[in-house]
Amino acid sequence: MKDKLKEIRGHLMTGVSHMIPFVVAGGVLIAFSIMLSGVEAGTGANVTSPVLQKLMTLGSAAFTLMVPILAGYIAYSIADRPGLAPGMVAGYLAGQIGAGFLGGIIAGLLAGYIAAWIKSWQVPEVIRPVMPIFVIPLLSTIIVGSLMQYVIGVPVSNAMAGLTAWLQGMSEGSQVIFGIILGAMIAFDMGGPVNKTAFLFGTGLIEQGVYNVMGPIAVAICIPPLSMALATMLAPAKYTKEEIQAGKGAFFMGLIGITEGAIPFAAADPIRVIPSIMTGSAIGSVIAMLAGVGDHAPHGGPIVLPVVDNRIMFIVAAIIGIIVSAAMVNLLKKPIAETELAEDESEDLELEFELD
Repeated sequence: MKDKLKEIRGHLMTGVSHMIPFVVAGGVLIAFSIMLSGVEAGTGANVTSPVLQKLMTLGSAAFTLMVPILAGYIAYSIADRPGLAPGMVAGYLAGQIGAGFLGGIIAGLLAGYIAAWIKSWQVPEVIRPVMPIFVIPLLSTIIVGSLMQYVIGVPVSNAMAGLTAWLQGMSEGSQVIFGIILGAMIAFDMGGPVNKTAFLFGTGLIEQGVYNVMGPIAVAICIPPLSMALATMLAPAKYTKEEIQAGKGAFFMGLIGITEGAIPFAAADPIRVIPSIMTGSAIGSVIAMLAGVGDHAPHGGPIVLPVVDNRIMFIVAAIIGIIVSAAMVNLLKKPIAETELAEDESEDLELEFELD
């Protein structure tokens, strides 16, 4: 079991390493376009300049490719080149059904293992030359594509509808519990279906003149990327060189309210990162909720400060959430060198045991 988890983590790291440039390039381009345009009450980001619109389009294109690249290279790591096409197609479908990066991870693993299974088939000699370029990609794409559309897509859609109804009910109860739920949902999948459900719920209330729900959401939105940026600065020995670079991009994305800046970290180490950023976002959201922080724009992060009610508490809530998340994730993580050494020692012990 331990070996299998280590193997899966290796596949995830392959996907993440190829995804990081798309997240950073796309996020920074979007961040600059929004930063130079500003955010207005009731409308969110107001990108009107043709040049900045082009920058936004470029950034959005990179973000659109993010999940397919993640899924594609996870599948590539498992099944080599025959896994690349089904992995990317499945990742694209994960984006289309709104499954986010977690759906992309599932898609990549499914595509990779299905392609590897088909690759293991014993086939006549005459068919072998076309297996990697025709048979394996075709069959695995059909299988995993069908699973994504018919098996995974419908439950995701139904679950999001149920979550929206649940949020409506929770909004009438305790502010503390409601704030915890909103913050945790925002951080859970960072732009995925759970995040989008909470965000759209807050956006809908802005249209009704209710701003003190979007306020806590706006605080929670910036905590995952900014906390991971801070974490990489405080404990660089616990992160790879690629993650440290991604942390710099996450800083800019967090300022502009792009939660996806934390995705490379969550995809590489979901067990430690996701609970940490959910905790910080939940705490920040509760503080903002109790302080009556309001946001008049359907957007988040410090960039919305001009249209925020109770700006000081917005900043306080965000800072506390960022510190909590960064401290928690760094406490949970081990230095990279120690992790690699532990894995090497484990392999040596297993080899000795087998030889004995």
